[in-house]
Amino acid sequence: MSSSADKPVVIVGAGNAAFCAALAAREKGAEVLILERAPEEESGGNSRFTAGAIRCVYNGVDDLRAIMPDLTDEEVARTDFGTYTREQFFDDMFRVTQFRTDPALCERLVGDSLDTMRWMRGKGLRFAPIYGRQAFKIDGKFKFWGGLTVEFWGGGPGLIEQHTAIAKKQGIRIEYGTRVTALIYDGHAVTGVRVKRGAETYDIAAKSVVLCSGGFESNTEWRTRYLGPGWELARVRGTRFNTGDGIRMALDIGASPAGNWSGCHAVGWDFNAPEFGDLTVGDNFQKHSYPFGIMVNATGRRFVDEGADFRNYTYAKYGRVILNQPGQMAWQIFDKKVTHLLRDEYRIKRVTKVSANSIEELATKLEGVDPKAFVDEIKAYNAAVKRDVPFNPNVKDARGTEGLAVNKTNWANTIEDGPFEAYQVGCGITFTFGGLRINPESGQVLDTDHIEIPGLYAAGELVGGIFYFNYPGGTGLMSGSVFGRLAGGHAA
Repeated sequence: MSSSADKPVVIVGAGNAAFCAALAAREKGAEVLILERAPEEESGGNSRFTAGAIRCVYNGVDDLRAIMPDLTDEEVARTDFGTYTREQFFDDMFRVTQFRTDPALCERLVGDSLDTMRWMRGKGLRFAPIYGRQAFKIDGKFKFWGGLTVEFWGGGPGLIEQHTAIAKKQGIRIEYGTRVTALIYDGHAVTGVRVKRGAETYDIAAKSVVLCSGGFESNTEWRTRYLGPGWELARVRGTRFNTGDGIRMALDIGASPAGNWSGCHAVGWDFNAPEFGDLTVGDNFQKHSYPFGIMVNATGRRFVDEGADFRNYTYAKYGRVILNQPGQMAWQIFDKKVTHLLRDEYRIKRVTKVSANSIEELATKLEGVDPKAFVDEIKAYNAAVKRDVPFNPNVKDARGTEGLAVNKTNWANTIEDGPFEAYQVGCGITFTFGGLRINPESGQVLDTDHIEIPGLYAAGELVGGIFYFNYPGGTGLMSGSVFGRLAGGHAA
């Protein structure tokens, strides 16, 4: 009879959380087997689709240079990186989750963030500053904003490519096209997994199992059941394989559900994007420069404060708001004063866009929108802009509107200088917030009596309790990294 020492730590999934768990388990000397449902060309879960931003504590440029040794003196001289302290990270987490985030999980996430970045750098993962999306040049100097400074080298595809190469070099086995369908559970402990590969079904014995297989955003039935009616109409930003298998398997053996099961990360996404993410386009169906313009719905009216906060703190909740509009869509409107500020994703070929030299002409081109109401809305909006307050994209500039039913708080520019550009957006769901309850000290899954289930751990998007209603941009990859490392180390 073989001992548990002879059996591998089995990691279910092959995204960022899974690879961090695998590297941590390997570090402890365990044999590690990654089982990935997707074929190799689609592997990596949502991590492959991400733009790669990762939020971490840093107290100055020295912390950043430790994780990005490629930073040159010249880059440092022309950049104001600022700082992002533990207190700021905590403030952001509690503020955007309306103080619902689990304090112990949040403490682990924030407190371990910088050390986890150093650990990943030590494993060979590379990072770069997000100049393209998180910094504007003011008076000859780049200034970062919103607490988000670092991204994985090469974005999501680069992240998975690096992880895969590092894992293989460390002797970690990866089996693609291998779907885990059930946990083997003897009433006390998890001792392995049942898998389906092609037409074959078989069992794999394990020292322990780490579930890193994502949320249930690609399961239209679960979306409608848990998020509510209408959510079957959303597009999925990422992988088609995140159908909640890991969550279901754990619940089947008595694991405790936790977190915001009716909540999710959902953004403005090109209205004509496909049902699931397209790796040839990646994250570029997103349309996140709305703070510098306005959004109108089918009635021609604005419906949200586009300048309520930096994009990082509103984009993950505005997808839900767009889904609730007539026709599940909106149009983002920009005039030529700000089109040079639009992010790169506005310049791709596959984009639902119209242009016009006048507002009246634009009104006739906005499919599904009441043209007269739209023209009236633009006039009312322009009249309400505080023109005496200077526009500054790097700070909350308080250049807002006065007297409107829905005021804009910051970055309010008039829409009067043609040519005008408009982009049609719908709702793109990234990941679901509900999931499994874990011990924040070990990553071990808890049962419905809140007792640890021996042999079962979890990390990544299927952990519940961290995010509610919204999330600060870049926190998803940080959560996967912190809790993946934690769970993998304890599983070994």
